[in-house]
Parts: sequence; structure tokens; C-alpha cells
Amino acid sequence: MSDEELIVAFALVRLDNPGVDLEEVAALVVRRLGEEEMLQFASHSLAARDELRGSLFAAAVDHVLRVVLTMRGERD
Repeated sequence: MSDEELIVAFALVRLDNPGVDLEEVAALVVRRLGEEEMLQFASHSLAARDELRGSLFAAAVDHVLRVVLTMRGERD
């Protein structure tokens, strides 16, 4: 899954869950996309950090958040 596709998936989940914070939305995205994507995201997190922090699920959520915040950029 490309970063752009991940952003679209994140945006759709956020639209379905308007009052939820970003970390919870990222967790919902990982759950919705399934185990294969969770493993892929966790491997990206492992490659970026050179270590696996927490469970596979937590590492996958971390990757989703990192991509979203990177694409979002700095806000004033």
C-alpha cells in the first residue's frame, strides 16, 4: 500500500469516526486493513527505527501515524 492510499484509508476511517483521536483512528485503520497490511506496516516501522517497539499491532499503528503526520506537515 502506498502512502497516498494509506492517507485515503485514514481519511475515510476518520470521516466514519469524527470524535476519535489520531492514534485511535490509526488503530482502526490497521484493524480494517487486516493482518497482511499490519505485518507490512510493522516491517516499515522496524526498518525506520531499527527496532520493533511493542507488538506488531503497536508497530503498525506507529507507522500509520508517522505517515499521516509526515504527509500532514507542520501546522501553524
